[in-house]
Amino acid sequence: MRKIKDEATGQIVEKKSRFIATLRPVETKEEAEAFIEEMKKKYWDAKHNCSAYILPADEERAEYVHSSDDGEPSGTAGKPMLSVLQGKELTGVACVVTRYFGGVLLGTGGLVRAYQDAVSEALAEAALYEQVAVRALYGNVDYTLWGKLQNYLAANPAIGSDEPVYGEKVSIALRIPEELFNKVQKDLVEMTQGKVSWEVGENSFSLIPVAEK
Repeated sequence: MRKIKDEATGQIVEKKSRFIATLRPVETKEEAEAFIEEMKKKYWDAKHNCSAYILPADEERAEYVHSSDDGEPSGTAGKPMLSVLQGKELTGVACVVTRYFGGVLLGTGGLVRAYQDAVSEALAEAALYEQVAVRALYGNVDYTLWGKLQNYLAANPAIGSDEPVYGEKVSIALRIPEELFNKVQKDLVEMTQGKVSWEVGENSFSLIPVAEK
């Protein structure tokens, strides 16, 4: 399951028509609809503001998707936009593609490609994150070992951490993907030569950067 953390935009020009794609992370239908209305007000003079969004599943509902062609021929905008988001395995995201008509008709195939390309341009500017199950690990580390731990964390970006607290020792809270937890815990015990008492914390979810090829 992938998400974006921040808003991202991209645009293309196809036969004098300008397509502006805006992405935003959302969690609820209310957030998604408010975002769409915001874009319609921002680009009030555009011919079309087509939209698509995917809401994450929760205890009350399965994953929810929605799309709108906003006056474009049926099936040429909203659903193609949605397919791009789904192709990236995204959830919790809304997209609006604003079209300023350039006076040249694109045809149904041209419209589909243009709306998809605009979304792809915005995604190219977005930082994608994978939502994974993590387990917390807490420790108080001697300053003599702190540099070694920093190097280890830098070499393992999948391990998240809060800002360290500097006192008599360095207090650190780590968030380790479940699939890596046993290995990382073993590495940390060996690295700190058993001088740190690591406390296992709660399970939760965390967003880890996706390395796009």
